[in-house]
Amino acid sequence: MIKLDMPIVVEGKYDKITLENVVDTLIIATDGFTIFKNEEKRQMLRALAQRNGIIVMTDSDSAGNLIRGYIKKIVGDSRIINVYIPRIQGKEKRKKTAGKEGVLGLEGMSREVIENCLKVSGVGIKNTTQNSKKIQKLDLFKAGLSGREQSSEKRKKLLKYLELPTNLSPNAMLDILNTIYTYDEFSEVIEKWQTEETES
Repeated sequence: MIKLDMPIVVEGKYDKITLENVVDTLIIATDGFTIFKNEEKRQMLRALAQRNGIIVMTDSDSAGNLIRGYIKKIVGDSRIINVYIPRIQGKEKRKKTAGKEGVLGLEGMSREVIENCLKVSGVGIKNTTQNSKKIQKLDLFKAGLSGREQSSEKRKKLLKYLELPTNLSPNAMLDILNTIYTYDEFSEVIEKWQTEETES
């Protein structure tokens, strides 16, 4: 597994499944053209791009290029690393027929091809010796964000405060928080947010 220091944005769930066997990082699927109508997902991509930068890895067809261009437009001047897969003729195993342009999507790429595409693009590989403390479920519980009567409402308020999608589950929220913040930064954010909530 390649450990990456930035999240990867892909088109669909099968692309995500393929990448989960190759890389260790947060992977977000745009669900194809749904990204054009999903304001919360756009907010999340902006927040991730501004904080850490994002890797965009879409199919090499016209739809993939359209989605890639749209992501660049919504995140603005934030850091984006574009990873391009080769245009290889063929169809994915799960499909009966090839796509409109007759090329394999990300889900049809071999592990070796994906690894090579990432290396060629110069993406940052995590320092595996770094053992920084992660935000855990217990931290969410202590902050009242899970496992309590008002947790759901509190999560929504915090997510809105952080300009992230308000419908994230505790597990999805944990993934995003660990991508955006260190443990210490998260503790500071929670303290500041709770102070502001008390004062308002």
